[in-house]
Amino acid sequence: MMNSVNSKWSKKSEQKFNLEISDPQNPKNIIFVVRNNNDFPYSNIRFIVNFTDLQTRKKETDTLNYVLAKPNGEWLGTGFGDTKETFFQYKLNYKFPKKGKYEIGIIQAMRNDILPGIEDIGVKIETAKP
Repeated sequence: MMNSVNSKWSKKSEQKFNLEISDPQNPKNIIFVVRNNNDFPYSNIRFIVNFTDLQTRKKETDTLNYVLAKPNGEWLGTGFGDTKETFFQYKLNYKFPKKGKYEIGIIQAMRNDILPGIEDIGVKIETAKP
């Protein structure tokens, strides 16, 4: 699941992802996917993440910091051309409490009101390997 922010990610623009969990007995890895280009001015990115159980309306908020570049400025992500894709672990071996709908909202928490250089933001859910 990817949302395009077109290198103009506003602080006011929460990127929301809806999840439907049908097999809560199987632990999941929740991974963020970030696609950035050379216009991104920093070596790290900060997120405020709202993780909501839509059945109970219980919300958990995390502030996270991820590194996108080495100290020499080389991007850590992979890809050809200017766009690099990087995967960041959010929750590993996470056991959802029950079947149903959940929502992950991601807000950029950088100094810029409009953050340049981020093309897409996404969430990937995979069943954790035993």
